[in-house]
Amino acid sequence: MKRKFGRRQLALVTLGFMLLIFTAFPWRFWLSLQSELRLLEGDYHYVNIASPFSVYVRGDKDGVLALNGEPVSHRGSKLNLRSPIQFSAQGLGSVNLEFRLFGVIPLRQLTVNVLPEKELIPGGHSIGIKLHSEGVLVVGHHQVQGPDRTCSPAQEAGIEVGDVILAIDGVELQDANQVSQIIRERWVKKEKLTFNVKRNSNRFTVEVQPLMCLETHQPRIGLYVRDSAAGVGTLTFYDPETKIYGALGHVITDLDTNQPIEVREGQIVKANIINVKAARRGYPGEKTGIFQEDEDIEGTIEKNTMFGIFGRLTRKQAVKGEMREAIPMALISQVETGPAEILTVVEGTTIERFEIEIQRVYRQSRPGDKGMVIAITDERLLAETGGIVQGMSGSPIIQNGRLVGAVTHVFVNDPTRGYGIFAEWMVQEAEILDNTTGVQTKKIYEKSA
Repeated sequence: MKRKFGRRQLALVTLGFMLLIFTAFPWRFWLSLQSELRLLEGDYHYVNIASPFSVYVRGDKDGVLALNGEPVSHRGSKLNLRSPIQFSAQGLGSVNLEFRLFGVIPLRQLTVNVLPEKELIPGGHSIGIKLHSEGVLVVGHHQVQGPDRTCSPAQEAGIEVGDVILAIDGVELQDANQVSQIIRERWVKKEKLTFNVKRNSNRFTVEVQPLMCLETHQPRIGLYVRDSAAGVGTLTFYDPETKIYGALGHVITDLDTNQPIEVREGQIVKANIINVKAARRGYPGEKTGIFQEDEDIEGTIEKNTMFGIFGRLTRKQAVKGEMREAIPMALISQVETGPAEILTVVEGTTIERFEIEIQRVYRQSRPGDKGMVIAITDERLLAETGGIVQGMSGSPIIQNGRLVGAVTHVFVNDPTRGYGIFAEWMVQEAEILDNTTGVQTKKIYEKSA
């Protein structure tokens, strides 16, 4: 009986201990903890768990990180959770951490990347953007009136708005004018034409039989197509070492299809702002600019992504009123709510500073283009623009002497407020820094002959 009673007691104590662990240990916090952390060399980051327990942590690399002053190593060490955990960046590189409760129960893994301090020259310049897409983009259908019927041959063949036509009968398309030219040349054979089409990430071919239009006396397939886009935006930053720049902070989409434009080639040039339509509730407003192609700013467009456009400046000279000094880039952990400022142009080409407030910061663990909520507080900017207007996208956000992000979106029902993207995501997309080793890369956008 005593042995049986002892076993029962032991079972109850064990059960009580397990219940204590599951109720008292902050499991939800550990599950919600981001899987990747970035620090600048020599920087600190604090995580407050406030738990009576201790955990064991082991790293796969020495010399990169210290926790509460103790260097992380492959041998492992005990970490008390009563006080905030101090992550201290010791050297460049990446270390994978493994946390275990009592040295046995796996909690989670965390990758810490230690990056070098990177200084960039903030933009604020108004730029003219000219994009040429891969192939030609289908932006609409139209009915062709033929001898026997009226229809859109391309639509009947299965070509949809938003599709990209890459080639016709093996001839690769470089601009929209080629489409009608190829159709006229091939019409003499009165055969179906083979269209190479891209829809999202899928490529396929369809056969289209042109129809002789009674109105124009030309063979038609019933499509509206476009091969280029143009607009005004704002330069966010450029790297004086690599000449790589980032702008806009969001993807450029086609006006009719709302699909991202896949870049074949593109260019940015200086823009002179001649008019600003003020924003109001329900109407975002916009800047109107004139492209100045022979002026001091010129560059290629290599990438059009959800984080903006990126390329290399081919010409950059001093501009009156421009901020010329490079400033450090802020990591997400360094961005905070409170006063900040943006650099942008509201008239001509003069870059000016305007006060804003960062009202909310989203601690994103994955890249996204809406990392913070900002509000325009500068009375003069509010009087001239009504808030955030189209063409202001990409205006750099500066806080505590660091480049923290860029303006990206406006709240249509409150144009004094909008979203901003973190500079960290834009720099990562530009590939100026290698996020796993912390080594600066200088081979970006180089093309082989």
